[in-house]
Amino acid sequence: MSSAATQVLPPENRLKKQRLSEKQLAAKREAQAKARVQRRATRKVIFKRAEQYAKEYAARERAEIAQRRVARATGTFYVPAETKVVFVVRIKGIMRVPPKPRKILQLLRLIQINSGVFLRMNKATANMLQLVSPYVTYGEANLKTVRELVYKRGFAKIKSQRIPLQDNLVVEEHLGKYGILCMEDIIHEILTCGPHFKQVNSFLWPFKLSNPTGGWAPRKVLNFIEGGDSGNREHFINKLVQRMN
Repeated sequence: MSSAATQVLPPENRLKKQRLSEKQLAAKREAQAKARVQRRATRKVIFKRAEQYAKEYAARERAEIAQRRVARATGTFYVPAETKVVFVVRIKGIMRVPPKPRKILQLLRLIQINSGVFLRMNKATANMLQLVSPYVTYGEANLKTVRELVYKRGFAKIKSQRIPLQDNLVVEEHLGKYGILCMEDIIHEILTCGPHFKQVNSFLWPFKLSNPTGGWAPRKVLNFIEGGDSGNREHFINKLVQRMN
């Protein structure tokens, strides 16, 4: 009897499974190749945007310096533009906080002491900050502060979970539909109070900061201009964040 006649063929279901596995493997490899091409294209876009943002920040800083010099030379005053975004830090715990300020702090997502959030400044926000002024401190954050907060303390809120921002893919996956692809896009959206500020702010988990180096003022619930730590401290918020970061 010949060897061809004695050869046993594998079962049909095993052949079907093998062919299906080969198709799935080929489809997976094709998808991975497309993803690699897409990531290369996205990286190029990110690099171009980063360069564009750097030029924009530098031009804005030069323009402000020039306006200050003109005002000084002409004997007038330079009035900076109104603050669009503030960084708010909770400085007092839950003890002896009345119900209304406590509810506002919850709405602002300032649940814990030393937690901070970015807020768009408008009439409603100003009124809420006025009511919780003894329990928070706030001011206008500069580029350095925003960048350090996002890169060092940045976490995303994904399905009610706190996920570290370690990869631009996390940003692109959840904010790509708004044209936000990377960390620099998030920073730019916050600094300029862009059209998708609300979505970016909701995506970011409240920043958890440490106690400031050197400690708080002896009576921190006093207003900042009275020697305490609470209330509006304008650009001095950047020094405080540096001490807490």
